[in-house]
Amino acid sequence: VREQSIENMMRNRPIYEPPRYMTVNQAVEQLLEVEEKRQEKAYTEDTIAVGVSRLGSDDQVIKAGTLKQLLTVDFGKPLHSLVLVGSRLHLLEAEILRENAVDLDALNLVLKRDYGIDK
Repeated sequence: VREQSIENMMRNRPIYEPPRYMTVNQAVEQLLEVEEKRQEKAYTEDTIAVGVSRLGSDDQVIKAGTLKQLLTVDFGKPLHSLVLVGSRLHLLEAEILRENAVDLDALNLVLKRDYGIDK
């Protein structure tokens, strides 16, 4: 993220802060904040998502759960990615989500309620 400090913006100085990477937690927080303000029902706290960090490395992290659950997961150092699950889900995709679930019981409830997928 390339940003100016508040002081530099106020003084109209084109000096930028050192680059920072957005975390999964920050992305989820901002998405939920925008949805709360706009009330467009594009997603909710119960929307299933997958948070990923350092994919392909030895210390990669993959966690699936609701947006609310992903807020508290420690994904470690960058780079992070967030994937929101759409309105339809294949059984194989549900199985992969279960393998990486933050809370398997809670995920199963959402899968059954929103997607009609049983254990």
